[in-house]
Amino acid sequence: MTDDQKFEQAVRSYWSVRQAQAAKKLAEGKTDAGTRGEVTGGAHLDAMAQLIEDAFVASGFNKESIKRSAGVELPGYYRPTKKWDLLVVEDDVLVAAIEFKSQVGPSFGNNFNNRVEEALGNATDIWRAWEAGSFGGVRPWVGYVFFLEEHAKSTTPVRVAKSLFPADPVFEQTSYKDRYQILCQRLLRERLYDAACFVTSSADPTTPIHQPADELSFAAFRAAIVGRASYIKALAKQDY
Repeated sequence: MTDDQKFEQAVRSYWSVRQAQAAKKLAEGKTDAGTRGEVTGGAHLDAMAQLIEDAFVASGFNKESIKRSAGVELPGYYRPTKKWDLLVVEDDVLVAAIEFKSQVGPSFGNNFNNRVEEALGNATDIWRAWEAGSFGGVRPWVGYVFFLEEHAKSTTPVRVAKSLFPADPVFEQTSYKDRYQILCQRLLRERLYDAACFVTSSADPTTPIHQPADELSFAAFRAAIVGRASYIKALAKQDY
């Protein structure tokens, strides 16, 4: 199986896991068995996380160094701890910390600002904690993966809410898909995250998977992992 096929399989898995969890809750008579039932089950991005774990292992890291379900808490600066979705810790060095987020419809507008604030807050917190010496002398590598549903309400331009001062013109005539792309690009370009992956798709398996920007593609994300591996190996030869 090619890397592209593995990636598509991981993205498609998101929808099959959601649907399976919703069906299970419905069978159990749970009251949130609709769209919320799909959300509250978790594990939707496990296949994507596994793909990224495999990329770290292929780059030379021990599988035991990768943490996903347990031992994923890191100290914060503005809070005691924060759970990350995937950590790589080898020889007491924080190699990588990655956050996975997703959003499906129909209430895209209700959650967009929350997602922005989470992304900014997590980055601010981990970098300040590092500056305070929480992770030793090696700068951590921080990644962000965002999955968005392709939906009429995520791809149709929406108005910019009125504010006391003019909003950045880049947001005019943009959809939520456009705005998430802008978010991910700016997180990357401002070096709040070392790598970001932004992908969109729908539950319909016949529709294409979109990666709107090359710099936010999974291929670029995987290449950044390879680069991180080379950096850590070079440091190891100098005993950090």
